[in-house]
Amino acid sequence: MTKQLQGQVALLTGAVRRNGRAMALALANDGADIVINARNSKDEAEALAKEIEATGAKALVHLADVTDRKQVDGMVDTIIKTFGRIDILINNAADRGKTDFLKMSYEEWKHVCDIILDGAFHCSQAVIPHMLKQGGGRIINMGGMTARTSAAGRAHVVSSKAGIEGFTRALAFEFAKDNIAVNCISPGKIGGERAATAGEVATTPDAIPPVGYMGEPKHIAVIAHALCLPDACYTTGQTINVNGGMIMS
Repeated sequence: MTKQLQGQVALLTGAVRRNGRAMALALANDGADIVINARNSKDEAEALAKEIEATGAKALVHLADVTDRKQVDGMVDTIIKTFGRIDILINNAADRGKTDFLKMSYEEWKHVCDIILDGAFHCSQAVIPHMLKQGGGRIINMGGMTARTSAAGRAHVVSSKAGIEGFTRALAFEFAKDNIAVNCISPGKIGGERAATAGEVATTPDAIPPVGYMGEPKHIAVIAHALCLPDACYTTGQTINVNGGMIMS
């Protein structure tokens, strides 16, 4: 069978671990060529590239800091020179540090906001002109359940993730007639190994989702893949909660 994303090119920021890695492989398995962005995890990025190439898709590793507009523009220029197009952008880069608000420095606040919110701004603004030339594209922003439930010690993360939902709606509205669908995936509690700054996920009985188990990166990847399919063009401006029923709307 023909793969539905054959010939398309997807850029995923923060792609080397967990949800990013799972989404990259899901898109590659359906034919998309993948650009793996990370700030400095070169070895992990190259290992993922080999997995992607094993599916028959092409993979390009590009290290860049999404908070630096020059680096983002350089990355997008490289993608266009290499593949000639860019069809999918997944703004997944994040830092989920934990600091009590009264002890939080402005530098800590700005660091997290820069990666999550400003990074999505830079990447989207660099990519959209190419999508307009091609006649359309898909952008997926990664939100988070704490944008609605909140969490202690994470004022910077909660604020940035809430901002991403608004950013999603703004882009979706502005570019709807240009066939650029923009959506947000809001993951719930995803198990497995986490970044050192992210802290542990609570596993007490009251913290387990109604489905009775913690989520896995594949549960996020299946939604991302679905949003990138050709017939998903009518879905835009949505925040899709993937949280095992912890938030129902």
